[in-house]
Amino acid sequence: MKNWRINLLFILIISFGVVVIGHLVYYQIIQKDFYKALAQGQQKIFNIVKGERGNIYFNGGEILATNIKAKYVFVCPEEVNDKQYITEELSRILNIEKEALLSKLDKDSLFEKVKSQLTDQEEREIESLDLEGVYLGEALFRSYPQDSMASQVIGFFGGGEMGQYGLEGYYDDLLQGKELVEQKEKGSITSFLSSSFNTGKGADLFLTIDYNIQFMAEDLLKGAKQDLNIESGQIIVMDPLTGKILALASYPNFDPNNYSDIEDFDIFQNSTIQKLFEPGSGFKPITMASAIDQNKISPSTTYVDTGKVTIGEYTIENYNSRVFGEQTMTNVLERSINTGAVFAEKQLGHDLFLEYIDSFGFFEPTEIDLQGEVFSENKTFKRGYEINFATASFGQGIEITPIQLLRAYSAIANKGKMVNPYIVEEIIGEKYIKVEPEISSRQVISEKTASQVTAMLVSVLENGYSKSARIPGYYIAGKTGTAQIPWSALGVDQKGYSDKTWQSAIGFGPAFEPRFMILVKLDNPGTRTAEYSAIPLFKELSKYIIDYYHIPPDYDF
Repeated sequence: MKNWRINLLFILIISFGVVVIGHLVYYQIIQKDFYKALAQGQQKIFNIVKGERGNIYFNGGEILATNIKAKYVFVCPEEVNDKQYITEELSRILNIEKEALLSKLDKDSLFEKVKSQLTDQEEREIESLDLEGVYLGEALFRSYPQDSMASQVIGFFGGGEMGQYGLEGYYDDLLQGKELVEQKEKGSITSFLSSSFNTGKGADLFLTIDYNIQFMAEDLLKGAKQDLNIESGQIIVMDPLTGKILALASYPNFDPNNYSDIEDFDIFQNSTIQKLFEPGSGFKPITMASAIDQNKISPSTTYVDTGKVTIGEYTIENYNSRVFGEQTMTNVLERSINTGAVFAEKQLGHDLFLEYIDSFGFFEPTEIDLQGEVFSENKTFKRGYEINFATASFGQGIEITPIQLLRAYSAIANKGKMVNPYIVEEIIGEKYIKVEPEISSRQVISEKTASQVTAMLVSVLENGYSKSARIPGYYIAGKTGTAQIPWSALGVDQKGYSDKTWQSAIGFGPAFEPRFMILVKLDNPGTRTAEYSAIPLFKELSKYIIDYYHIPPDYDF
């Protein structure tokens, strides 16, 4: 009896040891293959989120990207004896092609993921069958509740356990919760990141993008595919006084929930910032603003149009070989006269023209907070040939991105100063960051010039070829552009231009107290000019925003 305490303690120690050994036998021997496969497989589950990646929201609070806890299924090929049976059952339950399943089962591997985010029904059926070599796991997955909406803006969380493209790529560190150091780079966001986020959960991002305007823009592009048979298209809506992007839509788009199903990676690119185009007549207001700012011309300056201009061995003509006779510079924009733009550039002079193009930001990126922005140095144009300056005056032979053109027009709408476009407005993590607009301290053109060119652009919609875009009661400033697509842009090793066209419309309203700026760009629509393709979309979206914002009219009608 004296030793009962010692004996009891001894029995407890022996019992505990038996339990531990039992668990070790279970995990290391009986379930060895499962946990070995699971451990190795963690490196191959492309969209499992480690930890709490930050959420992304539209500015109204609608969720664009979040995390969900869900089951996934994987196979351990080494354990599967009856591959045909396993293939038949998984194909039936998961609605996956048998060939794809067999290819996984034929691999010399311990872990092959079959499907992520199982439904309750799929999970129950797999568990009930107890298939050899088939296992269920649970993890956090990145989810995009809006499906394909704003897909080129958001990008996706993918291979390598990192964000790719769009916001997921640009803000990957913040979304992961990694520590950040202070950065001094130019841009809307980087100069604000002077604190660290190291909380275990990534920072949440709240965007400037308005869900309703984005939805409308994307719907218009889908309609353009149906009605105009566009190959692709983009719409950007921005507040021209702040640089806030209110919508950034592309067609075609993709579902980031199923990004791995995409075979053509080109669809992941955001054409508004990653693809160059020649703007055509949409560039003429830039030429006019530059010459007016130097007092080389005025809106009422006249010249005589003969329908063409000869420069060396080249002849430049107006669209459809039209001849207009004596015209003012305002008429040049109203009727989109190529020779008038050449005249204005000649009065300004090549050196000053080049300086203004540089000041309008066409030789540098906008630094918008999206991954992968490109820009062209326009080396061919800068060679200084007479013909290059002439064609650039009306937007051919100069390469830019849609976002660059929108930023340049902001100088016209914003009293001569450009704004930097940005998409993330608030960052909520360990600390709160409110992103403030960045307005350039550089006066690109004078306030007077900006006002004069705005009035000219209003006249384009009131009296010119684009008057179908008029909205009764409101002054809207705008310009269309139609440019032939060079063979090089189509991937063809050939000089010159194809018969395909870029057609665009850009403008802002209300013209003298702007609340929004819109760029519609359509790639090879089934119309001859932007008057019949981009302008109807521009008008419909402008009217929608006016009603949505309850903007009071400029005049009675």
